[in-house]
Amino acid sequence: MNERDGGGERATTRPRRPGARDLLELVVDPGSWIGWDQPPLPVAAPGSAYAAELDGAARRAGTDEAVITGQARIRGRRVAVIAGEFAFLAGSIGATAAERIVSAFERARREGLPMVAAPASGGTRMQEGTPAFVDMVKISAAVAAFKADGLPYLVYLRHPTTGGVFASWGSLGHVTVAEPGALVGFLGPRVYQALYGHPFPDGVQTAENLHARGLIDAVLPVEGLADIAARTLNLLSAPREEHPEVFELPREPLPDVPAWESIVRSRRPQRPSVRALLKLGATDVVPLHGTNQGEYDPALMLALARFGGAACVVLGQNRRGQSVERPLTPSGLRAARRGMRLAADLKLPLVSVIDTAGAALSREAEEGGLAGEIARCLAELVMLEAPTICVLLGEGTGGGALALMPADKVICAQHSWLSPLPPEGAAAILHRDPARAPELAAAQGVRSSDLLAAGIVDRVVPEYPDAADEPAEFCARMSHVLQYELARLLGMDPSRRLRDRLARYRTLSVARV
Repeated sequence: MNERDGGGERATTRPRRPGARDLLELVVDPGSWIGWDQPPLPVAAPGSAYAAELDGAARRAGTDEAVITGQARIRGRRVAVIAGEFAFLAGSIGATAAERIVSAFERARREGLPMVAAPASGGTRMQEGTPAFVDMVKISAAVAAFKADGLPYLVYLRHPTTGGVFASWGSLGHVTVAEPGALVGFLGPRVYQALYGHPFPDGVQTAENLHARGLIDAVLPVEGLADIAARTLNLLSAPREEHPEVFELPREPLPDVPAWESIVRSRRPQRPSVRALLKLGATDVVPLHGTNQGEYDPALMLALARFGGAACVVLGQNRRGQSVERPLTPSGLRAARRGMRLAADLKLPLVSVIDTAGAALSREAEEGGLAGEIARCLAELVMLEAPTICVLLGEGTGGGALALMPADKVICAQHSWLSPLPPEGAAAILHRDPARAPELAAAQGVRSSDLLAAGIVDRVVPEYPDAADEPAEFCARMSHVLQYELARLLGMDPSRRLRDRLARYRTLSVARV
């Protein structure tokens, strides 16, 4: 298959990819498709070369334009669908295709339907010139209005997706996945070679490379699209209110464990991570990947998940993705901020999980804007309209930990702790002796019982005697508490919830004076 009509596709030996109608047969429930499309707009003069091109394209593609739109069911859930047809003039977007896309978003918005879009396109239709190019603005506006209503938008990037399509509705999904081996990029390789006289570098504009760079969330074959769409939409379309309250776990008295003992236990390699909490305590987990803007940090995990009846966005520091050589970076905090935006867009609760030995202290971190990212996380979290819960799960060192802490409710594992520096570092500053870390940890009030007494945390989840020795049981207890607190927060008036959160942090240290 060769590049045509500016479509950006190289000659390739890849197997034939499914067209728009083939895609529908593979993904939507049988017999559920209802088309929404009106006849094409009169964009070509009768008898013109362009009119002949359109007629020939329709015969070859079996569709009357480069996109088809409509509604269907995926695993029983009613959704709106936009499917690109590359065989129609390389899937290029002219006036008719743009109008269909905009109309589909508008109708889906009116009917409260989630949207699944599967583009395959070389971008703007050159035959229609600048007006077609500018139509990408109205498409992006329709997507933005749709998302402003809190409706879910899932994108499946097919081979190839380039140009203005990738730079508009192809890059605005809440969740974005791509076809294996798909060519995905802004500038088509043929155009690049024509402009610069040499080929575009191999391996850059591929689905796999975009995933590695944190631009898309997953790479999966079309046969897996129905499953990921159903799981994602089940989560994103879950009711936001009227969750039944679960039975509250009793607040048990906690043993008086020295701060240093908790710190040592929090550093055990076997201690449950955020991944363990999701695996053992949540359901319907859909992992996301990176910032969606070209960065990925394994120290920060992002996912959609359900605790009990409540769907939420989870962003958590992953202890398995951190080390002395590879600590939490500014990219990780930018991924966290993507999670905050998702919670705001989708009107979902946000659960943040703290478990870090500290953010990177390096030239790269300074030049990457670490301090600014901490500040922006603090400001966005404290003002987020969505319900928020923070879980102190393990180590809680420095600004990298604090960045994820502001919340309506803060839950702390018994052997978790929070400190401006590792106790060894603080002891070196104050006493010039890291060996005095246990003494300083006790004096600074870093342990869970001290944080509870100071009003920094609201609840401590016990460990019997150590979460590392009972991971499944501990994660079940933590999940139970999350279910309870999420149900309570979802039942609150949003304006009161935000007022209470702001008042909490406004008076926190004053209450201790």
